[in-house]
Amino acid sequence: MRLQKIIFAFAFIVIIISCSTNPFTGKQTMALPGTENSALFPASFQQYDQFLSENKVITGTSDAAMVTRVGQKIAVAAERWLNANGYVGYLKDYKWEYKLVDDKTVNAWCMPGGKIVVYTGILPIAKNEAGLAAIMGHEVSHALANHGQQRMSAGMLQQIGAVGLNVALQDNKNIGLFNQAYGIGTQVGGMLPFSRSHETEADKIGQYLMAIAGYNPDEAAELWKRMSAQSGGQAPPEILSTHPSNDTRIANLKALAPKAKEEAKKFGVTTFK
Repeated sequence: MRLQKIIFAFAFIVIIISCSTNPFTGKQTMALPGTENSALFPASFQQYDQFLSENKVITGTSDAAMVTRVGQKIAVAAERWLNANGYVGYLKDYKWEYKLVDDKTVNAWCMPGGKIVVYTGILPIAKNEAGLAAIMGHEVSHALANHGQQRMSAGMLQQIGAVGLNVALQDNKNIGLFNQAYGIGTQVGGMLPFSRSHETEADKIGQYLMAIAGYNPDEAAELWKRMSAQSGGQAPPEILSTHPSNDTRIANLKALAPKAKEEAKKFGVTTFK
C-alpha cells in the first residue's frame, strides 16, 4: 500500500511540474522529462537524414520547387505570428527543410524541429499550391504545437498508470484481463480523443498560417473534400479513429476560414492565392 501511494504521488508531482505552454492556444500541455525539444530535435534530425538516404528525393522539378516555396512561406508566417504574439525566438532551434519524395502514398509529415517530407502521391489531391499549403500548414502545426512531445508524454503517463494500478490491485489471477481492459479503456477514452484534438488543433493553426502566408484558407475545406472522395468513404467510426471524420473536418474548416482571413489582415494580408 505504501508503494502504491509513492507511485501515485510521484506520477502526480511529475504531471504538475512537467508542463509547457502551447503558444497557439495558451493551454498548458504535458511535457514529461525526456520529451523536451533538446532531446527530441537531435533524434528527429537523425531519423530524417536516415529516411532521406533510404528514399528517392526529387529535386530540380517544378513540384519540388513548389514544395520548397510553400514550406518557406509557411515557416515565415509561423515566425511572424509567433513574434507578434510575444514568442520571439521560439523557432531558434528549428532547422527547416522541405523535401519531395517519390512515393505513391497519400501522405506528408513534419518532424519535431521543422523537417518536412511531402510524398508525390498527395500532389494530385492537393491539386494546386493553395491545397499544398493547407497540407503543409497542417503538418507544420503539429511540430509547432509540440504534439509529438505531448503524445510521448501521454504514452508515458499511460504506462505509469498501468504500473501503479497493477501494484494497487495485487491480483495476479485477473491481471491479464485488467490490463486488456485498461489498454482498451485508455485508448478509446483517452489516447484517441487526445489524438483527434491534436488533428483539430493542427487544422486550425495550419489554416491561420496558410492565410498569413497568402494562401486562401477556403482551400483547406476543398482539400478535405478531395481527401474524402479519394478515400471512398472508407474510414473507421470517429470514436475509434485517431482523426476526426472527414465531414467534421470539412465543417470545422469552413467555419474557421473567415477567422483565418481576419487573422491574416493583422499582418497586412488581404488578398489570397
